[in-house]
Amino acid sequence: MSEFFPDVPKITYGGPNSKNPLEFKHYNPDELVGGKSMRDHLRFSVAYWHTFTNPLSDPFGAGTAQRPWDDGTPTVENATRRARAAFEFLEKLGVPFYCFHDRDVAPEGKTLKESNANLDAVAKVLKEEQQRTGVRLLWGTANLFSNPRYMHGASTSPNFDAFAFAGAQVKKMLETTLELGGLGYTFWGGREGYSTLLNTDLKRELDHLGRFLNMAVDYKKSIGFDGQFYIEPKPMEPTKHQYDSDTESCLNFLRTYDLLGHFKLNLETNHATLAGHEMQHELRMAAASGVLGSMDANTGDPMLGWDTDQFPTSIYLTATSMLEVLDMGGWTTGGINFDAKVRRESFEPVDLFYAHIGGMDAFARGLKIAHTIREDGRLADFVRNRYASWDGELGRKVESGRATFSDLEAYILPKGDVTPNVSGRQEMLENLINEFI
Repeated sequence: MSEFFPDVPKITYGGPNSKNPLEFKHYNPDELVGGKSMRDHLRFSVAYWHTFTNPLSDPFGAGTAQRPWDDGTPTVENATRRARAAFEFLEKLGVPFYCFHDRDVAPEGKTLKESNANLDAVAKVLKEEQQRTGVRLLWGTANLFSNPRYMHGASTSPNFDAFAFAGAQVKKMLETTLELGGLGYTFWGGREGYSTLLNTDLKRELDHLGRFLNMAVDYKKSIGFDGQFYIEPKPMEPTKHQYDSDTESCLNFLRTYDLLGHFKLNLETNHATLAGHEMQHELRMAAASGVLGSMDANTGDPMLGWDTDQFPTSIYLTATSMLEVLDMGGWTTGGINFDAKVRRESFEPVDLFYAHIGGMDAFARGLKIAHTIREDGRLADFVRNRYASWDGELGRKVESGRATFSDLEAYILPKGDVTPNVSGRQEMLENLINEFI
């Protein structure tokens, strides 16, 4: 008899006709798509913070979550029990990875030394559970935004002591990630930004952030951690403006501070929409620069203007996202982490299973649709043909950097005007995608 989820069996594949809410309808981990298993294509991960430590509170009321294994005390004993429950969930759900912040898994102590000791104690349990289940750590990270010491930021704080504390905290979490065999490490600058420019030395803060991340790279090398570093963009919340606001701002920052060779991006859907972008745009932009590393899978409510972190259910979203992932050759060090939380009204433990099953099925369908679209070839052929005029001698000369304005003038003068444009066929292509969905 299970200790934490006694009424939930191991989740298995029931097929599209299954009416069992505790079965997968589309995610069959061993099914091959293009010669590769769904498990390896999707590399699913569960976010510890939303799934195991979120009380489902909001600004208008206390938490509603029923978690019988969690007595709410900030103790190592409670954190250990929570970790055991977490791995039972991961094992029954059948996901290969999980992610966590340091303060998700272990309580913060009165001092850094005490906090580190708490983390060591719980990390020992996490390692035991990883070995027992085969579940691996996709990436670790440090919470540099919840404690009041970080009210003005961590690496961008005007208070040097906050900067120093953050560095020590990341140092410890890098060591812990290495000890647990983590495949990567993520930086999310929750308070690395500003609320008003009236009290902000923006250039100095950016310089401090750049120095902080370079110090992290140096320490990563010194301890022999070969996992991938990620930055996770978000434009706002909790600050008015965050320096890692979207893919393009992150790329500019990484180039400015000579970090581009050390970081890739971990992109989240709800963060993309808050930045005014579709997730497909953010994925495409990152892939175009060779920095698409991992994905935080969720969605927002189009009627609400904040980061609602809901589970993804839109097949159009998952299909277009997986098109980008397949086009770049698939995940290597990263994967699809469900940075999503059940709704406040979905408070029972079994709701955690329902939510993840739905998200996994949605991405399984998206994967199969994206693969079929690529196999069909019509979309790729249209895009390739749309740029066919560039495949002539002068177009290739421009693209290789060998052409001049004089060359362009010599080409266009005899023509008198441009070759007539052809339609972009947006509506036809949207119909094409719907054909597969």
